[in-house]
Order: sequence, then structure tokens, then C-alpha cells
Amino acid sequence: MAEHKQPPRPILFSGARLIDPAGGRDAPGDLLVVDGRIAAIGTGLADKGLPDGTERVLGSGLCLAPGLVDLRVQLREPGEEHKETISSAGAAAAAGGVTSMVALPNTDPVIDDVAGLEFVARRAREMRKVKVYAYAGVTKGLAGKDLTEMGLLAESGAVAFTDGLNAVADARVMRRALSYARTFGALIVQHPEEPALAAGGQMNEGELATRLGLAGIPPAAEAIMIERDLRIVALTGGRYHVAHVSTAESIEAIRIGKARGLHVTCDTAPPYFALNELAVGDYRTFAKLSPPLRSEEDRAAVAAAVADGTIDCIASDHAPHDQDSKRVPFAQAAPGVIGLETLLPVSLELVHKRMLSMVELFRRLALAPADLLGLPQGRLAVGAPADLVLFDPERAWVVDEDRFLSKSKNSPFGGRPVQGRVLRTLVDGRTVFAAEQ
Repeated sequence: MAEHKQPPRPILFSGARLIDPAGGRDAPGDLLVVDGRIAAIGTGLADKGLPDGTERVLGSGLCLAPGLVDLRVQLREPGEEHKETISSAGAAAAAGGVTSMVALPNTDPVIDDVAGLEFVARRAREMRKVKVYAYAGVTKGLAGKDLTEMGLLAESGAVAFTDGLNAVADARVMRRALSYARTFGALIVQHPEEPALAAGGQMNEGELATRLGLAGIPPAAEAIMIERDLRIVALTGGRYHVAHVSTAESIEAIRIGKARGLHVTCDTAPPYFALNELAVGDYRTFAKLSPPLRSEEDRAAVAAAVADGTIDCIASDHAPHDQDSKRVPFAQAAPGVIGLETLLPVSLELVHKRMLSMVELFRRLALAPADLLGLPQGRLAVGAPADLVLFDPERAWVVDEDRFLSKSKNSPFGGRPVQGRVLRTLVDGRTVFAAEQ
């Protein structure tokens, strides 16, 4: 994780709408940043005296909230730097209000040893933009067989363990992983897809897939894996997190697991509550994801589960691909879309539709992900890191992927009107992004 030595200039945000998911605050106020941390929160702070050289930012009509903590980002470095780098992803994250991102281990080489973790940490320090954390593999080479040295990797900075886009398919391996991780309180993150059922599938199984002549991935492939894993969680008492939930059946299984008191949490990504399988249209590869976009009924179920808290977190599921990976026939195209710069504006649709309060949205985007991984971010509190996003919740714009800072442009939201624009992003009190005025 990046460390920043020199304290930046003090900043006073005055009259902004302060959003604190930890304290439930959504009210106008002032916030003072000194030496990279939140020094004071209240009203009339300017009248109480400010440090010399304090920058003053008028926040009237704007929201000031904790920076987003993105649980699921593919950085592509090392190995595929033509698609993305830690630096380009950091710039995209900052532009999207993301102040902390967690890298999946599916790089080349994969992150399954201490050297891989150290590489990410060193590059993040050099980048000096947003904070970068890393998952390590559950299994060596993400191959689903032999467990990694989880204890050593956790000591070396791995925040949790996942095989990335590969499901841990072997039930015995998953049992061993959950049992081993439990001894030091570590989290196992699963890509929930039964590989044999999903093999060869290109999109959601159903009438549209049949009409397009594409092999389908049944929604049951997701629910079956989750239901199996929850039985293993009950057996081991381990901590288990389901990534990018996309179906109503999966949500119901997770809801039941939570009611039984199992240590289960989950996340989803904006495409799964903002789009459905119709976005595939005439073989539109920018709408090819893993898991795939589902039916309208599933989309509505995901949105409702975000609103009622069954889905704990919203992550970008940022998966950059170059033109050669997407400008091919649908069946040959790589799955995945970019999401760092659309995470906040698309998620804000849930607020604008009155499905979710602003406080609850930032609980899903910042506080819950930080708490899940044991990080101090995600809250507006005196002494907390000044990882902040200042945004205009009403500013309307149209998504134009050509203007994105990510190296790759494979967004499923191109041309979509959205409401909510990031104006400034701070990490430890340093401005890492400022919108052009």
C-alpha cells in the first residue's frame, strides 16, 4: 500500500453536505483536513481559527463523503500492461472517487507468493495516487488444487484470498481453505460459478441466447456453487464472501445463510443492477461479462437486495480489455468490462430512484468494504484518513468511454445519461483528482 510522507496543505470544506455511513450523518457542515487526516467536523469551523495556509473549499450544493473502497479491480500489471497498469488504473480510480482499490491476483505471474504482494505494494508507492491493496490466491497458480501459504501471505499484506475469475470448484479444497483461513480470521472470496455447468457458455441461458445462437450459462450455475459453499461454511465456521452476485436464486441462498448466522457476505457490480441481458443486443461484446448479464427479473432482484442490505457491498468489477479482446465475434470475446469511472454515477441511480439513501449507498461503496477487509477507511470521523470524494449529486452527463483515463475503453455504459459527477478526490489529504472547471 502506498505511503505518503509529506503532509499536504490543510483544507477546510465549508457548507458541504457531509455523508458519513458510519455515523449515519447526512447534513450540511464543515470538515477540516490537517496532516492527511480529518481534524475536525462541525459548523462554523472557520470562526474557531484555522492553521496557516489553509485552503478553503465552498461545498454548497455538493456532497463530501468517504472515498470509495473498491473490492474488485483487475490491474493487469504485471503481464498485460497494454490493457491497464497500476498507474492508469490509479488515475481512473481517482477520477471515479475511488480512494482504495483491491487488486485481484489473476496477473502474470499470479499473486500467490510474497514477491507478488511486494511488487504491487512497491508499484503503488511509486504511483502516489490511490491506495492499492491486493488479494492473494487461495490456491497456487489459481489452479484450484494446492493451498497457498495463507498465513504468511496475510502477514505480508494480503487482505483476503480468492482465485479471481476461477471458482474454487473442489469441495475438499474449499473446506480446507475455509478451515485454514479461519485460524487467523482471513476471508475467502469465491467466484460463484459451477464450472461444468457454465462450460462453453457465452451469455445468460434463456430465450435471447437461443435466438442469438449463443451457448447459455444457467443462473443455477451460480446458486448451486453458493449453496454448496454455504454448507461448507457451516461445517468450518469460516468467513466467506460471494463476489458479483447476479441472480435472484443466489440472493435467496445468501439471505438464508445470513439468517442462520453464517459468516457470509457478498457484493455485486453496477451492471447487474443497471443492465439486463438485452444489453447484449446484436452481439455487443462490451456487454459480455462473467457472470453474464441476467434477466430483468434477476436485475430487479439484485437492485432490491442492494437496497435491503442483503448485498453488503458494491464493487466496480473493473476488468479492462483491449480492442483485440473485444472487437471479435461474441463467442471469442473476453468477458469483463471497465467500471472504475462509472461506479459512483451508476450507483447513484439507486439514490435518484429513491431505492436507497445517500448514507446507505456509501455504506455499500465505502464503509462495508473497508470493514470487511479491516481497513480504517470508509468514514468521516476525527482522526480517520482524509480519503474523501467531493461530488455534485445532480450534475448530469453522458458516459463517454473515450474520455476515460483507463487504458481500456470496454464500458457497457457508453452513451448512458447519468447524474452525479466527481469534482475532487483526496487520499490522505492530497488531491489526486480535480475536475476541470
